[in-house]
Amino acid sequence: MAQKTSLVSGDTAGAPVILSNEPGSFAWGVLAKRHPALIQQVRDAFPYGRPQHGALDALLDEITNGVIESLAPGEHDRERWADWGQEHFGRSWFDAPFLWAESYFYRRLLGAVGYFGTGPWQGVDPFAPFKQAELRGEAVEEELRALDALASVPADERAAALLHASLWGNRADLGFRVLAGETAAGDAAVSALVADDSTVLWQLLPVGGSSTVAVVADNAGRELIPDLILIDHLLEQRHAEQAVLHLKPYPYYVSDAMTADVVDCLRRLTEAPGQAGAIGGRLWKAMAVGTLEVRAHPFFCAPLPYEDMPEDLRGEFASTTLTILKGDLNYRRLVGDRLWDATAPFAGLTAYFPGAVAALRTLKSDVIVGLEQEALDALDRSGAAWRTSGTHALIQVRR
Repeated sequence: MAQKTSLVSGDTAGAPVILSNEPGSFAWGVLAKRHPALIQQVRDAFPYGRPQHGALDALLDEITNGVIESLAPGEHDRERWADWGQEHFGRSWFDAPFLWAESYFYRRLLGAVGYFGTGPWQGVDPFAPFKQAELRGEAVEEELRALDALASVPADERAAALLHASLWGNRADLGFRVLAGETAAGDAAVSALVADDSTVLWQLLPVGGSSTVAVVADNAGRELIPDLILIDHLLEQRHAEQAVLHLKPYPYYVSDAMTADVVDCLRRLTEAPGQAGAIGGRLWKAMAVGTLEVRAHPFFCAPLPYEDMPEDLRGEFASTTLTILKGDLNYRRLVGDRLWDATAPFAGLTAYFPGAVAALRTLKSDVIVGLEQEALDALDRSGAAWRTSGTHALIQVRR
């Protein structure tokens, strides 16, 4: 193993790249604990045969004891990953950039279970059981019931609550319960924001403004439903004439959303009574007539920052009134997966992005920018793991 570099390597863009080779760090915990546990969970979730079991065992041994191996000859994307990872093959997984190592792990996991092969497991999402269990859970049921309060809530209050529900993802109840009149829940959601540019977001999407909004999804299941409900609100209340929902083209990062996950969520909505069912029906129709489109560009499964996006995707975002990036991974790719000074300006680090961009993110990793010094000092004095615990969130917008 290479000499430890205290989480980081290189300083080519003004801040060191996050590595995973510092025991006890968040990034180290993902590679050393989360990934091995996930291999076991995937193994247990399906009746895989000996080829898959052997490949999973080999991957587990490699990530814990070995060095990074390249994709096998004949893999459809071998050359692409060879280009992306030429500096990292043959090194410890812990010494590669955290973003790259995470991404490559999921690509290797899919290869181990035969997702890209020609056998019977081709195209079978290894994370589907986890997504489906969450979608069928009682928490989703309670959140959908809370939507019945929509009819009695003014549009601006409803918009704020739905934005917060989309922001918090798997804590969507913080937003939905506001709709039911539980102001304490709303106060808790607001107080946990480390940055809040929601006013600017709504200024960019005025009612009747002929806007097009792009939403780059994060997780499926319980987190995707609030995203879809927010999109319905934007279309129904004429904040946008068209919405484009960008998804992953194949399974990625355990629960990231694909087209199949959108369909599952829409079915969950349309089968529900009351407001949830009405929302599901409107979204289903919106997809049929084209006011809501889904797209799945390969770049969303690349181990690269958005600054390196291809020209066709850059053109799509340039023609959009506002692009909303959901979740932690998208944030890391937006500002760069580096240990920035937390007060570094969000607008400056996202100036390259082709159009107005908003980040809706629950904090689950070390990367953070755009904070006021006073707020940062108060958070650090709290002694809590506020950067990684998912207890805080942000809404940041660059016009």
